[in-house]
Amino acid sequence: MRTTAWHGLLDEIDFLERLYDLNALPTHDDRFPTAKGDIIQHRCNNPEDWDDDWIFHDSRFGLKDDDASLLRFLAEMLHPDVRLDSDEVQKLRTFVNETLVHDGYELVEVDAISGAPVFAAHRIGTGVPGPVKNLIFAAIGPKPEIVLSDALNNDVLVVKNGENCLTYDRPLRANGLTWAELTSWWAALTHMSVTSEREVSLNLYRRLQRSLGDNEAESRVLRTYAERYGRLGAAIPALIPQVYLHYDPYTRAHHRSTGVAVPLPRQRMDFLLLFPQGIRVVIECDGVQHYANPSTRRADPRRYAEMVAEDRELRLRGYEVYRFGGDELTDTQTNQQRLTTFFDRLADRYSV
Repeated sequence: MRTTAWHGLLDEIDFLERLYDLNALPTHDDRFPTAKGDIIQHRCNNPEDWDDDWIFHDSRFGLKDDDASLLRFLAEMLHPDVRLDSDEVQKLRTFVNETLVHDGYELVEVDAISGAPVFAAHRIGTGVPGPVKNLIFAAIGPKPEIVLSDALNNDVLVVKNGENCLTYDRPLRANGLTWAELTSWWAALTHMSVTSEREVSLNLYRRLQRSLGDNEAESRVLRTYAERYGRLGAAIPALIPQVYLHYDPYTRAHHRSTGVAVPLPRQRMDFLLLFPQGIRVVIECDGVQHYANPSTRRADPRRYAEMVAEDRELRLRGYEVYRFGGDELTDTQTNQQRLTTFFDRLADRYSV
């Protein structure tokens, strides 16, 4: 491993330009205006000027001082465009992970190109293991009826009221689900492929909004997040409303009429974000029904206990759960800023 070049099959300039704008970085040699010039001089023309591992000590690239920069660099070292030998890739990955484990990170496979793995950094102990198989969301009207079409493979089929819900039927990669991917799917589903991206995006947003009905608190969350698509672009994770987590073929009314306790208290999540590397973030908007008797509007310890027990179960399975109280989602400037700040911090938390 000591003789493995960090830039793989590429020359150093080609590798670095995959990650950095070398003409925007400062030079260390006054004879050249930018970093690119002095790197060519001291590593291409005169490779003996600098040590082979010079990149790890050069302050311009931040590999000594910034975790995100180092992790991105290490993952790029294993990219199929950089390194073709699968044995070398796995040995290098093992070596890197044995080092990163002390800081709580590892490189995990997040994608593939022609069968060759693509890696990214992952916080150890985070995320939900296994792929998402059944993404059913944004239901309106009567509840969809779902059966197992293949119990061995956990394949589900919506056999009734399927027109009232959305079922994402494309494979979900380890990069999660972005708004761009969701709108691409929507364009194909609704035969809007020749429509502008903006119109498709707006059409999908309106459909998602319908699933929230007259719930103004949840609508405010969706609107606030949708503004991020305009500011940050469609490559950010999609905020998916009303996602089925559990499925009970019977309604709550049916259980009440039979006197049987509801076996799965929370069937739908208010919102779900699918981040890269298996990180699933649940956002719940709590009205009075979450902690009080709906008829008396008095605190109901049993109802509250059911809610927090379900939260514990989700967290133990790897989900991240964030709750907003109803008073935090009223129409005030302070609450609007609170939501915006929350989504900013959430993106920062899962940026690596």
